Amino acid sequence: MVKVQAQYGVIRSTAELGKIARVHRKQRKLTLESISGLSNLSPRFLSEFERGKETAEIGKVLKALHTLGLEVLIQPRQGVALPASAQGCGHD
Repeated sequence: MVKVQAQYGVIRSTAELGKIARVHRKQRKLTLESISGLSNLSPRFLSEFERGKETAEIGKVLKALHTLGLEVLIQPRQGVALPASAQGCGHD
């Protein structure tokens, strides 16, 4: 049996995020049921999230990631400049 290692880094899709969460969970020998109990999220939701469900509720996804010991880091993409119309537009 080949063990898959989690490839942490840039995430570009819900499928990639779910896969990393699943591999991370399995590496720690945690079940969906154990994460469900710790996070108060249903095993069904967790399973759908791990399979990359695009409509998964962001608050629940963040709660699942936190329970797994993962965090989200937001930063500008390298080499991507904002259009002049978006810079200093005054919207907070």
